[in-house]
Amino acid sequence: MVLREKMFPCQSREAVVTVQTYHNGNMDGYLQHPRLSGREKIQSLSQMILLLNSLIDMEDCPNPSLPLVPSVGPGSDSAKVFRIQILFREHYTWQGRLIWQNENLEVVFHSAIELIQLFDEMLGD
Repeated sequence: MVLREKMFPCQSREAVVTVQTYHNGNMDGYLQHPRLSGREKIQSLSQMILLLNSLIDMEDCPNPSLPLVPSVGPGSDSAKVFRIQILFREHYTWQGRLIWQNENLEVVFHSAIELIQLFDEMLGD
């Protein structure tokens, strides 16, 4: 993982996750964030949460973010694209919005565990 070494405004609180395949918590996809120099491959929900948490640790502002435009990769016709907006982090948990771009669906989550459950429900078989 290569992180950019510069300050970012509050807009960097949004990540884009593209899921190409998903089965029982295992996924093939990638995560994009303004602090990353490119796309970071992700293979599980727990890996996604840990990466997001390390990126949030670098932030110091509670404001919501502006949209990030996901880059399109090979074989992305069936890919599912999500935007994760982390609006607050209090008492070691997250509150924010999960936006499923393919389905034009937006859901509020109140914890990282709830975010994992939402992904599993939306992507589950």
